[in-house]
Amino acid sequence: MTLPLYLGLPMWANQDWLGNLYPRHAKTELLSDYATVFSSVEGNTTFYSGTPKPDTIAAWARQAPSHFRFCFKLPASVTHDQRLTRLEEAWAFLAALAPLHDRLGPTMVQLPRDFGPQELPQLEALLAAWPAHLPCAVEVRHPEFFHKGAAETALNRLLITYSANRVMLDVRPLFSTPANGHMGLAHAQQEKPKLPLHVLSTANFPVIRFIGHIDKTINSSYFTAWKERLKLWINQGKTPFLFVHTADNRKSPHMARILYNALGEVTPLPALGPFAGEKQSQLF
Repeated sequence: MTLPLYLGLPMWANQDWLGNLYPRHAKTELLSDYATVFSSVEGNTTFYSGTPKPDTIAAWARQAPSHFRFCFKLPASVTHDQRLTRLEEAWAFLAALAPLHDRLGPTMVQLPRDFGPQELPQLEALLAAWPAHLPCAVEVRHPEFFHKGAAETALNRLLITYSANRVMLDVRPLFSTPANGHMGLAHAQQEKPKLPLHVLSTANFPVIRFIGHIDKTINSSYFTAWKERLKLWINQGKTPFLFVHTADNRKSPHMARILYNALGEVTPLPALGPFAGEKQSQLF
């Protein structure tokens, strides 16, 4: 089953979501509950921890339904330490995920902030050898790729040539106000790169990472323009992936539901399942 749009969060394991997204006393196999509501997830753990163990992958395969899509990140050892100069680890990583290949969304290649135009040949080597049956998305952070000049043109042509998706990182809500002493907001503003948003789809699976504010009205305001763009891509036969963050991620499940429902006002979408913790609260 292919969905018109895949919705997800930056993770599925978060203790702050007990009692709302999850039952109050949930302890294990949270992925099963997560997948009753959300259809995708950013696999950020692989960026930091590398290739998961076979029994971990088997457990994920057991818990995730057939329509679910994992969007893992290539390990930082490949993208940041080796800077795409040694690709054996990348291919071993994809091979280890074989039990999940039928449930992989775009695997994300998040490049370092100083990975610039002169290193595009390394990126091309990766994309040229990328398995054709597995979608890929690339997130760049070097300022030269946001100046609408020769470097950005070269990058976009490269992505289009190899049917790789350009990750769109929308940090406008996050940086829309000063932190004003809010620790979660201050931390997120320090952690996330403050880059312009360039909206374009270079392949069939546009990836949007929407980095929200703690104020849901600010998030909804910045999402308004996304509704028509997502509707357009869906009508063109593309399958967008929308990942919703908030500054401290405590409210990201609720924010994702608000934005998804807003999108559903302009284009038909399947209804989201209820949050398990909310159902539990209604029983008592």
